[in-house]
Amino acid sequence: MSKVYLKKDRDKSLKRKHPWIFSGAIERTDLQIKIGETVNVISSSGKIIGKGAYSPDSQIRVRMWTFNPDEEIDAAFFRKKILDAIELRKQLINVDTDAYRIINAENDGLPGVIVDKYGEYLSCQFLSAGAESRKQEIVNCLVETLNPKSIYERSDSDVRLKEGLTHSSSLLYGEPVPDLIEINENGLKFLVDIKTGHKTGFYLDQRDNRLLLTSFVNDKTVLNCFSYTGAFSVYALNSGAKEVTNIDTSLSVFELLNKNVELNNLNMSKCKNINDDIFKVLRKFRDEGKSFDVIILDPPKFAESVSQMQQASRGYKDINLLAIKLLNPGGTLFTFSCSGHITPDLFNKIISDAALDSGKEVRVVRYLTQSTDHGIAPNFPEGLYLKGLVLKSI
Repeated sequence: MSKVYLKKDRDKSLKRKHPWIFSGAIERTDLQIKIGETVNVISSSGKIIGKGAYSPDSQIRVRMWTFNPDEEIDAAFFRKKILDAIELRKQLINVDTDAYRIINAENDGLPGVIVDKYGEYLSCQFLSAGAESRKQEIVNCLVETLNPKSIYERSDSDVRLKEGLTHSSSLLYGEPVPDLIEINENGLKFLVDIKTGHKTGFYLDQRDNRLLLTSFVNDKTVLNCFSYTGAFSVYALNSGAKEVTNIDTSLSVFELLNKNVELNNLNMSKCKNINDDIFKVLRKFRDEGKSFDVIILDPPKFAESVSQMQQASRGYKDINLLAIKLLNPGGTLFTFSCSGHITPDLFNKIISDAALDSGKEVRVVRYLTQSTDHGIAPNFPEGLYLKGLVLKSI
């Protein structure tokens, strides 16, 4: 097996079982290591620390499979990891839900591997060189353990480009995937496009937060910004919202949003859709003196890299400042950031600054994160990417 040798004192994070080795920590490597190849990681003292997947084009040069030097990285290894992940989800997911994350990459000991279940279908992402090199083994294990109708790959994230990989989306196993799959979530129904929808098809990481929203919306006016296909909106309407206004820049999402409302036998007349830039619409509402009882801000990732953090921080502040100004007295704001580079502390500061500049008094009544099936390994704090706050206007 090829070897990667670390510089002196560059194994501290590995002793805490953090799964990443950056290029700057590496003293030297054996020649001609193939992309995605499993390597032995050697400390400066010559001790084998464990085994990982090598990625010559990435700043994260090695992602650790195991910290046990004697463990084989084979089909039995992947089968055990998958079975452990499945067992954990059985303890976390209620019977009214058949769509959830089964494998959450590093947090489940499988760096770069994402597997989401949508009813009888699986949607997967293989985002690292190691994950790509072991794709067929992982697919075989998924077929054996879950017996899905189909497995569809959605490895179309730009993260793969940093790994020296190209985008890839295709059927990996089973029968052709329908254009829309009906799922159940907390007793509600949604149509999901796993072939071209956002992420693997649906924002599964917001499931717990959507359920929490239901206790705030009865007989309230609701504004859902970045509405996508309307999951928050369906929850709100089903829980007695007086009116829901959806804003999204993509016109095509409203067709599926309307279908999701109708699928749950909800009143479409209470639903208003606005296809426009969210910042522009919020400023227009502010200038018109319009206000809402409940506002949801669930924007896409504003910061893809450290270099974009300052610009992203301004964007988060601007949009939250506008939203707070639009809240009725006693109103509620659900606000989120899914940018991994925006830490919880920084997000809190941004919201604090926005509230201060708004001239309104608000209180944080809940801190939010991703749903329980997107659990975070303690040795991998980067697994916490979704931050959220529930604010009440005083």
